Amino acid sequence: MPLLKNAVISRLQKDILQWEGYRPPEAGKHTPMGLGVIEQSFPNNIFPTGTVHEVLCANTEQATAGSAFISALLAKLMQQGGVCLWIGLSGNINPSALKAFGVDADRIIFINVLNDQDVLWATEEALKCPGLVMTIAEVRDLNFKQSRRLQLAVEQSRVTGFILRNQAEKLTPTACAARWQISPLPSTPEDGLPGLGFPRWRVELLKVRNGQPGCWEMEWANGKFNVVEQTRVEQKPAEYRQLMAG
Repeated sequence: MPLLKNAVISRLQKDILQWEGYRPPEAGKHTPMGLGVIEQSFPNNIFPTGTVHEVLCANTEQATAGSAFISALLAKLMQQGGVCLWIGLSGNINPSALKAFGVDADRIIFINVLNDQDVLWATEEALKCPGLVMTIAEVRDLNFKQSRRLQLAVEQSRVTGFILRNQAEKLTPTACAARWQISPLPSTPEDGLPGLGFPRWRVELLKVRNGQPGCWEMEWANGKFNVVEQTRVEQKPAEYRQLMAG
């Protein structure tokens, strides 16, 4: 009986994950994202693709850091080919700079529109297209209903979506599988070399369904992520816990 009970519980856990947008990758199609210990924070220790992620950007510096972090993830997903749509209001992305993170700009279609509603419409339509590897959207505000529409769009296409919440006026709950915040950190110069060191970020996984939030200091060097330091969630200040609850 205990074995049967454990099997039933295990099956229910897998069903709940799929109902919430997490599907195990098909055999031979799992792409490790190179995030090391961060991937252990997700269900089944697998970075969730084919779902929607939310990245909070309180200022220009965080928006830049978030775009760089996403670009490095995009390079991993595009290793076997494919195209990405980048939809936004600002048009501030420098395509040639993406090469530093292993992304060829000619494989990204950049779309600039006039307002949040146009961004959300274009994003939903893009997320329905299985021919895309990833859709990245820059938008100020996103409510639960809008985010739910985006999540429903990817459940058939299995496209991975990233929503950059640039200077959001109000933080509201969403249906996104994970909520991130990426902040720039001072680089550390290499011994004996002049100038700046490799890019560094504070990577905060604020919320993740059925996973474990956390905070890490990461460096992008030689085409891969390196975790420099990990911070326990309990050590974070009250405003961090408030972001987790939103």
